[in-house]
Amino acid sequence: MVAVAGRVVVVTGGRRGLGAALVDEVLARGADKVYATARSAYVDGRPRVVTVPLEVRSAESVAALAEVAADAEIVFNNAGVLHPAPLLTGDVERAVETFDVNVLGPLRVARAFAPVLAANGGGALVNMHSVLSWLAGAGAYGASKAAAWSLTNSLRLELAPQHTHVVGVHAGFIDTDMVSALDRNKAKPADVAARIVDGLEAGAAEVLADDVSVAVKAALSGPVEHLTFPTA
Repeated sequence: MVAVAGRVVVVTGGRRGLGAALVDEVLARGADKVYATARSAYVDGRPRVVTVPLEVRSAESVAALAEVAADAEIVFNNAGVLHPAPLLTGDVERAVETFDVNVLGPLRVARAFAPVLAANGGGALVNMHSVLSWLAGAGAYGASKAAAWSLTNSLRLELAPQHTHVVGVHAGFIDTDMVSALDRNKAKPADVAARIVDGLEAGAAEVLADDVSVAVKAALSGPVEHLTFPTA
């Protein structure tokens, strides 16, 4: 179990959407300081929030964040992109960017912060996946989130000796700018953030942040051809 109260937290992609909700949630639970990142510099007037520019595709940018946030105890790997173009006919460069941001980005952050977390007692690393980690039909985005799920499960083993708790989060559609064009039922970012932090503080290895993720996870033992992203 990793309590948030009194801790120093990093939230990548913390300017808007789920990231902003996570910043709000950990502050409400008594986090001592929150480093919130975005691709470009921005201002947050709250005294416990430190904003830092971050490009997760750049090892140098990630290393700079780890140097600034050398007191971090909990890291939320939330930054990501959504490019759901088909694998065969979509832009290959978009697919490369998707994997670079959604898979290698969290890996860069994990590698940079592993020694920081170890030096500060172990702490926790929380990685955002998706219900699309388990469903076919979301192109490069779904494939990248499946890879991110695998990445988290391996990082959990590799970080265990230094007592860093690793949490993987699966969520369906969240009411953020990323999926604003989709006409579907969407969870509120604040509700998802609360479930994520609840799971972290309860010592969960995996958080299913909404009913959609619970249902799809339960179907994983069934025929693989049934695990398809619904188009309507």
